[in-house]
Amino acid sequence: MQPRSLAKLMCKETRLRARLLLEDGTAIEGCGFGFPDTRVGEVVFSTNMVGYTEALTDPSYAGQILLWTHPMVGCYGVPSKDHSIAGIPKNYESDRIHVEGFVVSELPQPSHYLSISSLSRWFEESKVPGMYRVDTRALVKKLREKGVMMGVLSVFPENDDVKWEELKKELKSAERYEEINFAYAVSPKKIVSHEPESEPIATVAVLDCGVKYGILRWLLRLGFKVIRFPCWSKPGEILDAADGIVISNGPGNPAVLREAIETVRNIVYSGKPVLGICLGAQLIALSLGASVYKLKYGHRGPNKGVVDVLTKRSYITTQNHGFAVSEDSLAELNLTLWFRNIDDKSVEGFMHSKLPVVAVQFHPEGGPGSYDTAWVFETFKKMVLNHGDC
Repeated sequence: MQPRSLAKLMCKETRLRARLLLEDGTAIEGCGFGFPDTRVGEVVFSTNMVGYTEALTDPSYAGQILLWTHPMVGCYGVPSKDHSIAGIPKNYESDRIHVEGFVVSELPQPSHYLSISSLSRWFEESKVPGMYRVDTRALVKKLREKGVMMGVLSVFPENDDVKWEELKKELKSAERYEEINFAYAVSPKKIVSHEPESEPIATVAVLDCGVKYGILRWLLRLGFKVIRFPCWSKPGEILDAADGIVISNGPGNPAVLREAIETVRNIVYSGKPVLGICLGAQLIALSLGASVYKLKYGHRGPNKGVVDVLTKRSYITTQNHGFAVSEDSLAELNLTLWFRNIDDKSVEGFMHSKLPVVAVQFHPEGGPGSYDTAWVFETFKKMVLNHGDC
């Protein structure tokens, strides 16, 4: 893919230029928005049409440069954080943008009565670079063919210049995505508690390796008091505080979280009800002796089909993960396959045959949707209230 001529690009809206270099040598030029900066990350794509505020604030995207396949992004602007459930903002999945950079085709001005900012201004205030006027679908085709890869994104004023050789050197010297412990970077530094709007029915602890606000909203909506523990917390303090435990989603390679894997092993064998979501499912699998592998280009978007192998019912789910549990490794571990991906047949959920432990690779909370599998939280609620029995 040849660089697009900057001379032919009109970047008058932002007066910023941008360059994106992939590790296979693909070089893309376009217009910049947000904050002028150079960032390195794993380049991935999402098939979302809407929900960019949720995706951009999802901690699971830490360390990644995100491509958006929909041709126009930013139409409805950025909403206020005033709308909330039990103090948790509705339209955000954390308190900040987590992507290293954002690449879109076109960046229209917002037109929505709830918008308080443009996407570009939000990125500028958050000190995150963005890129537009790019053929994102051609880039996605390349990632589907070759797999996700490392890349470097640079945004700079139109009267400046960032040389391709400079970007090449920065990319070559950068640490690879799968070697970095991102989960500890996005985890809260101390214990955080959230109270439901009515009398709590029970207390749920969350081992927070980058939890999405949507998970907290559902737990609070169901009446749980929620206590979030940093990803490096000891199992004893977590178990003493709660009637059930959620092992959260989060970014990066689960295999590098050795301390968390040992913590999860102790939690699983405690006998208390456990729900693993996304990274949490992978940590549970690893703690029990199963294996995890990296997907070629991952599952990212709100339109991913799964089938419940026990009931044969299919569901549309939201997903954001680049690793998956090996189905072959579940044998002889008392782990029963629960959900399978309709497209590539990968594991999307499992349950323990002897312990009150269930895990899903997808996001039952949606954020931004769909909500087909929100009943997974109801299943967990029954486990907590019935001391492990569904």
